[in-house]
Amino acid sequence: MAKASRRHGRENALQVLFQMDGGGVDWEATAALDSFFANFDHVQSVRAFTCQLVQGVAEHRAEIDGRIVQTSTQWRLERMSSVDRNLLRLGVFELLYCPDVPTSVVINEAVEIARRYGAETSPGFVNGVLDEVARAVRSA
Repeated sequence: MAKASRRHGRENALQVLFQMDGGGVDWEATAALDSFFANFDHVQSVRAFTCQLVQGVAEHRAEIDGRIVQTSTQWRLERMSSVDRNLLRLGVFELLYCPDVPTSVVINEAVEIARRYGAETSPGFVNGVLDEVARAVRSA
């Protein structure tokens, strides 16, 4: 899959996770994905990557959130912006469960998406937390 398609898949996944996180929707990935794709048409490869990310985050959310909380000692998960929190979830999922994606790509993609969708401080925050998680994963 092309680099731009993977970015698009990550952006889609962020939108679905954002909806699941803030919309009072249960963390039922299939329903959230069905709702998202009912409104947006995407090529199959982007759709498949989006589904992989959303389902992976939903399935491993407790572990992922634990890693984020453990790493970001100055911020409670619920105090983070929804964009930052869900970008971190995506990044941590990829760091833990997508060994075919290089660490630098995971972090760079999350930072670039944070620039587009987050606040002014989001890129630095996302970079710092994911870098710490990546260090912990590599040393384990």
